[in-house]
Amino acid sequence: MKILIIGDVVARSGRKAVLNHLGALKEEFGADIALMNAENVAGGFSITPETADELFGCGIDLMTSGNHIFDKKEVIPYLKSNRRLLRPANYPPGTPGEGIFTGEIKGFKIAAINVLGRVFMAPNTDDPFRTAGELVRSVPDDFRIRIVDMHCEATSEKYAMGWFLDGKVSVVFGTHTHVPTADERILENGTAYVTDVGMTGSYAGVIGMKKEDVLERFTKFPAKRAAHSKGSVWICFVVVEVDAETGKAISIKRIRRELA
Repeated sequence: MKILIIGDVVARSGRKAVLNHLGALKEEFGADIALMNAENVAGGFSITPETADELFGCGIDLMTSGNHIFDKKEVIPYLKSNRRLLRPANYPPGTPGEGIFTGEIKGFKIAAINVLGRVFMAPNTDDPFRTAGELVRSVPDDFRIRIVDMHCEATSEKYAMGWFLDGKVSVVFGTHTHVPTADERILENGTAYVTDVGMTGSYAGVIGMKKEDVLERFTKFPAKRAAHSKGSVWICFVVVEVDAETGKAISIKRIRRELA
């Protein structure tokens, strides 16, 4: 089976790219299911129930997130009611929502896990390695297809998670830095890995933000909050083929599609 995984979808331009092109991309690459990171959908910060419903309605099957997921308070009841939108599993006990999904999608038994790194990130999370290990061990044996989003800043922390879970999950993909990395590979024990899938949205600025505003923030003080850039829209994703019987990855392909 084939899994299409889209990186951080940023603001209106990224959201429209998914809404307008996902169906054709799934058909082109023969994808059975589609995932995306919803960390930055609503103006760059979190996601709203309305936009989540819209994206699920266009063919997204699961959404992961990250450190901005709670920036929109209206998403909290949605996280409690819709298991297909994940928040990082290593937030403190009692945090709304779930960090793991197990269920059947399109006839496949799927387990998906979302964890947040700690290097250069806010210190309010538990050890992502311990959390991921415990969650993977909790997945029933017949759930062979296992997908992990490692949302973090440091390349080394992402790579370490890939090796930590090699042979235990089908895919470990990185998100958060908004820059696609050219290191997709199948690790030694059959796990597909990529350090960062890359942002889906406007590449006319700096990781989705208006370049003039970002330059001002680097060169002047005080500086205004950066607005989102527009134009030069790319959709960045990977397509992973997995043996549904063993859960081992067969191939991983990285794609960058320039839309406008």
